[in-house]
Amino acid sequence: MSEKRQNGDGCPGYSRGMHPASATLPDYVVRLDSPIGRIEITSDGTSVTGLSIEHAGSLPHDHVEECTNSVLDRALLQLREYFAGTRTDFDLPVRLSGTEFQRAVWGELVELPFGGVASYGEIGHATGRAAAGRAVGGAVGANPIPIIVPCHRVLASDGRITGYSGGNGIPTKVWLLDHEGIPHK
Repeated sequence: MSEKRQNGDGCPGYSRGMHPASATLPDYVVRLDSPIGRIEITSDGTSVTGLSIEHAGSLPHDHVEECTNSVLDRALLQLREYFAGTRTDFDLPVRLSGTEFQRAVWGELVELPFGGVASYGEIGHATGRAAAGRAVGGAVGANPIPIIVPCHRVLASDGRITGYSGGNGIPTKVWLLDHEGIPHK
């Protein structure tokens, strides 16, 4: 948590002791409605730090009042354009926190173009761990910024969908793949 947030100097109404989970509160948070459910985007003030897709009617920080900044304003605009079919890539600063291997996998995901696809094996090979299919799957599933860091573009080598950790799982991934015209099984 930033010093600004700890001191209650961020968005109005925030203070460290306001919620039992206050140590995990984002500095900034906004939400938007989308064809795949409500989406929540978080930021540290300079980068997007998380994106969550509604699951079972809730988001991780539903209890937190919205508080935006210029990064989140851009993210909202670009996500709306993506869902409207007028944007095919994102131009946003992101901060991805994870292990070295996870960051390597996520770095490969960022390179996948709109409508493009890669297999878990191809991602593993690109990160120097060609035989690490399960580890790649775990890293893909742990992606903290789906859609913007397009983990939905990873399929099994035969084009099958093997899972998706965002939103409602596989139906959410199917919608994203269909939206981008990516064939799948």
